Amino acid sequence: MRKAAMNWNVSVEILRARQAWSDRVIGPPRHMKIKPVLIPEVTAEWLISPHCASRCVILYVHGGAWTMGLHNLERRMLGRICRAAAVPALAVHYRLAPEWPFPAALEDCVAGYRWLVRSGTSPQHIVVTGISAGANLALGALMSLRDAGDSLPAAAVCISPIIDLACTGESFRRDEDPAVTAEFAFAMTQLYAGRHSLRLPLLSPCHGDLSGLPPLLVQVGGDEIVLSDAFRLQEQAHGAGVDVTLVVWPKMWHAWHLFAPFLPEAQRAVNGIGTFVREHLQPIHRLLATQRVPAPTRWS
Repeated sequence: MRKAAMNWNVSVEILRARQAWSDRVIGPPRHMKIKPVLIPEVTAEWLISPHCASRCVILYVHGGAWTMGLHNLERRMLGRICRAAAVPALAVHYRLAPEWPFPAALEDCVAGYRWLVRSGTSPQHIVVTGISAGANLALGALMSLRDAGDSLPAAAVCISPIIDLACTGESFRRDEDPAVTAEFAFAMTQLYAGRHSLRLPLLSPCHGDLSGLPPLLVQVGGDEIVLSDAFRLQEQAHGAGVDVTLVVWPKMWHAWHLFAPFLPEAQRAVNGIGTFVREHLQPIHRLLATQRVPAPTRWS
């Protein structure tokens, strides 16, 4: 029997109105400094927690099905990731579909990364992190930067990634995710893709070449609609010689990280991301190394 899922079968305008209402109820993360920044190509914001190692940065790409902006619930999750990793984050406010379809959002993510590097941040001091649609954009940005000859970041984190915008994976047909329906996911991918083929590698990385990408951490829930995509990403990255770790959290749904601290599994997943980030940012992992947070299931 299908689990009850949130009703997403509404217009983008209604979804954005819901998000605005949520932001009035749920405030920004406490004990975090949020500083908007206008860079030449795109707007963004800094999230800085106490005791951050300022030489290193998480470049964060938010979710929201390519159509909704960064909201406070996600900011709170990102704040917890920053604290767990002991580094600040630069969150890119990419242009949203359907007003701005592909490749606008991808171009903004690439621009945000290049601005960080031009501003003096070493690529080896950057970890690119994205959730859901943001994970898709993060992978596309890494592929674009690699193909353009840019130096790549130290590592990347993909939370609940979607890598096949045609939504052909078996988990899209299982109807087990209580958070997102297959119908909603496919409707949003079409809004983002516009007139472009869903088989374009920069839209659907499963059709692209992942060779040369930095180490990847992939986290996905066992009941997620994108579970098949996560396994496909792990297999494809491993086949391309990429250092990839896939962690599957049983019985978790799409982007369950957003429910930290109310959900213990969400906070443990966030802690796992923090450990991964510290390990891949020099010299942060030497200064702040801690015992790795155990994960339920891990493939490397």
